Amino acid sequence: MRASHSNGVWSIILAGGEGERTRPFIQEWLGCSKPKQYCTFVGNRSMLRHTLDRADRLGMPHQKVTVLAEHHLPYARETFNKQKAGEIILQPQNCDTAAGIFLPLTYVRARDPNATVVIFPSDHFVFPEDRFVETVRRATRAIRVLQDRILLLGVRPTHLELDYGWVNVGEILGWNGSSCLRHVESFIEKPSPLEAVQAMSNGALWNTLVMVAKVNTLWSLGWQCIPGIMERLEWLGKTIGTVHESQTLHRLYQNMPFMNFSSDVLQKVPERLGMIELEEVLWSDWGRPERIMETLEVLGKKPAFPSEILTNSSSFHTSSVEVVS
Repeated sequence: MRASHSNGVWSIILAGGEGERTRPFIQEWLGCSKPKQYCTFVGNRSMLRHTLDRADRLGMPHQKVTVLAEHHLPYARETFNKQKAGEIILQPQNCDTAAGIFLPLTYVRARDPNATVVIFPSDHFVFPEDRFVETVRRATRAIRVLQDRILLLGVRPTHLELDYGWVNVGEILGWNGSSCLRHVESFIEKPSPLEAVQAMSNGALWNTLVMVAKVNTLWSLGWQCIPGIMERLEWLGKTIGTVHESQTLHRLYQNMPFMNFSSDVLQKVPERLGMIELEEVLWSDWGRPERIMETLEVLGKKPAFPSEILTNSSSFHTSSVEVVS
C-alpha cells in the first residue's frame, strides 16, 4: 500500500463530559461542583491542560480542536490562553460520544480534509508522557500506510477492571519501530468478572479510546454507521465560517441523536480497526476518584486534595477485582 502524506496532524480533545462519578468527591473537596477535566489533582496543571500540552507536542498548537460543553465556558477560561487555544467548539448539549467526536471532526475536515487526526479524552492520566507521545507518533506514521483503518491505543491489563472496555486482538498487521500493530477481533464492554478473567488470559487489551485515523476514513465510517448524525454535521460543515454557523449548530442539536462512538461505530466495523499497544506507560482513566488515589500512591505523588476525603466519600467504591496469585 503506497503512503500519501497528509497536510498535518490535528488533535481532537474531548472535554464536554460532566464527570458524574467524581462529582461528590470534588464537591466535598472544593465546596463546589466542577467537572474533573478542569481540576488539578496533582502538580499545577489540570487534566485538560495536560491533554492540551500533549496535543501540542504532536502538531502545531493551532492544529487542535477542543469540544466543550457550553456551560463549562467559565471553567475553560482558566485553562486556555490565546497563543495555544486552537479552535474551541461549544457543544450545545451532551448527546454522547458519537456526536461528541464527529462535531469537532467536522471542523478539522473543513480546515484540512487530508489530515491525520488524533482523538484524546481529557480525563486520562499517563506517565511518562514522553513514551505515551512517542507511541501516538508511531500510530500517526502507521496511518500513512494503513489509511483505511482507525488505530486504537491499547493497554495490557494489570487487574480485572470491570468498567473499562476490553478488546480482543488478533493477527499482526505490521510493525512501526518496536510497536506491533494488530487486527481488532472484537470488543467486550463492561465485562463480568468471569469474562474479564477469560479476556485477560486471551491477551485482550484495555481500550484507552485514544485513536488515530485519517479524517476521510472516520467520515466515511460515520456515514456507514450513523448516517442520521452525519447528515446533520454535513450541513453544519457547509456553514462553518459564515454568519449562519452558530445558529445552524444550535438547531441541529435540538434533535441530535444520542449515539455512542464505541458501540455504534467501532464495534460495527472491527475489520477496519487496528490496535497498537501502549507499553511501559502507566495509564488510568480517572473516571472514578479511587483510581486517582491509586495512581498517585503507585507513583508516590502527593495529591492536591486531602486523601481522607476519599476514605469518607460516598463516591468511593471499586469496580475492579484484584488478581490473586
